[in-house]
Amino acid sequence: MGKVAVAAAVIGTAAVVGVAAVVVRQRMKSSGRWARAVAIVKEFEEKCGTPEAKLVQIADAMTVEMHAGLASEGGSKLKMLISYVDNLPTGEEEGVFYALDLGGTNFRVLRVQLGGKEGGIVHQEFAEASIPPALMCGTSDALFDYIAEKLANFVAEEEQIFHQPPGKQRELGFTFSFPVMQTSINSGTLMRWTKGFSIDDTVGQDVVVELTKALKRKGVEMRVAALVNDTIGTLAGGRYTHNDVSIAVILGTGTNAAYVERAQAIPKWHGPLPKSGEMVINMEWGNFRSSHLPITDYDHALDVESLNPGEQIFEKLTSGMYLGEIVRRVLLRMAEEAFFFGDEVPPKLKIPFILRTPEMSAMHQDTSSDLRVVDEKLKNILEISNTSLKKRRVVVELCNIAATRGARLAAAGIFGVLKKTGRDIPKEGGEKTVIAMDGGLYEHYTEYRKCLENTVGELIGDESSSAITFEHSNDGSGIGAALLAASHSLYLDDTSSS
Repeated sequence: MGKVAVAAAVIGTAAVVGVAAVVVRQRMKSSGRWARAVAIVKEFEEKCGTPEAKLVQIADAMTVEMHAGLASEGGSKLKMLISYVDNLPTGEEEGVFYALDLGGTNFRVLRVQLGGKEGGIVHQEFAEASIPPALMCGTSDALFDYIAEKLANFVAEEEQIFHQPPGKQRELGFTFSFPVMQTSINSGTLMRWTKGFSIDDTVGQDVVVELTKALKRKGVEMRVAALVNDTIGTLAGGRYTHNDVSIAVILGTGTNAAYVERAQAIPKWHGPLPKSGEMVINMEWGNFRSSHLPITDYDHALDVESLNPGEQIFEKLTSGMYLGEIVRRVLLRMAEEAFFFGDEVPPKLKIPFILRTPEMSAMHQDTSSDLRVVDEKLKNILEISNTSLKKRRVVVELCNIAATRGARLAAAGIFGVLKKTGRDIPKEGGEKTVIAMDGGLYEHYTEYRKCLENTVGELIGDESSSAITFEHSNDGSGIGAALLAASHSLYLDDTSSS
C-alpha cells in the first residue's frame, strides 16, 4: 500500500473514531440529562407524598384548629365564622325569591320559584352583568346604584305569575364573596375589598344597608333576608334536596368548607340558642396550615411570590388556582437543569400561571395512545414542539403527582370535619352524612374528584364509608342564596305563602 493510501486509511479511521466518540458523548449527555430529569420528578413525588398516616395527622390538626377557632376570635388560622344561618332549607319552602350573587367583577341576579315539598324548584332564571372598571375604585353609592339598577330591570321583567301577593315584600338572598364580619343573618360589616376592588368609603359599613338604600333609590321594594357566602349557599342548596347534608366544600379556583355545628358547642356564641339548636360555621379553611402538610420548594417559592405570602397555604396546595402553576414550576426546573425540552429553556415556560389547571386536567386525563392532547397543550400554551412520547408521559406523571396530593389533602380536611362533628364513626340506625360539593375543580377534574372521594373512603374505613356520600350541589352561590332567603323569610308562618 502506498504512503498516500495509508495516510488516507489512517485519516478515515480517525474520522470514524471521532464520529463514534461524538455519538457516545451525545448519548452520555442525553443519558445524563434524562437521569437528572427523572431525579427531579422522583424528588417531587417524594416531597408530595401523602401516606395514610400523614393524612390522619393532618385531619387531627384540622380538628384541633376547628376547636381553637370556635373558642375565641383569632384563636386559629381557621376563622370559624358564625354565619347566623340557623334555619336551613327543608324543601317545604314556597314562593318566589331573588338572589344577588356578587363574587367579583361579574355578578348575577336570579329569580327562583319554589313549589314546596312536592314541587321543588318550579322555575329559575337569571341575568348576568359585568362591573365597569371605573366603579371598582369609585364610591359605594355608584357601585351599589349600578347593581341595584340591574336588579330593578330584572324585577321589572317578571311575569304576572311571579308577582308577590298584596302586602308581601319581595325577599332576596345576597351572596357577597368578600371579607365580612356578620352580626346577624342579614347584616354584615365589610372588612376589606379584594379581587381588584378599592372603594374606601364602604369599608366598615354594613353592605346590606348599602344595598337596601340603593334599591330604594331605584324604586325597588325588596328585603335582604340573608347575607351569605358561596360555601354556605352550597350547603343550603344541598340541604334543600338532601336532609342529610351537613358539610359543604367548594373546590374551584379557591377552596372553603362550611358545616353544621351544635350552637351550644360554640364558646363565643353569646346569643339565645336558635330553635334548631344548630348553627352553620364558615370555616375559611383555605388558610389552614400544619407542620404535617407536604410542602415542597416549589410551594415555598410560589407562596413567597404570591400577593398574600404566608396566607391561604392549604388553598395553595389544593385548589384550581395553583395546581397548574406548581406543575409549570417543576417543568421549568427540568428545562433549566436537565435541558428537558432542548438546549434552550422555552420562553413561555418562564411565565407564571401560564399553565392553568383546566389544561393540566386535560393533559392528566389524556387517554390517547400517543398522548395527543399533551402534545397539543405543550405546543399551544408553551410553544414546545417535537416532544417524544416518553417525555409526554413524564408530563402526565407530574400532573398526577400534583393533583393526587391536592385531592388527598382536601380529603384529609373533610375527614377532620367529620371527626369534629362525630360523623367519622357510623351511627346506629344507619344515619348518613351527605357532603355537598361544588366548584369547577371538583366538577370537571374527574381524576381529582375520584381521588378525593376514594381517599375519604380510605380514611373512614370500609365499615363507615357507605355512610358518607358526596352530592354535587350546583350553583350554590346563586340558588343557595335564594333558598336561604326563603328559609329566613318574614312570612314563613304566613298561610298565604303556602
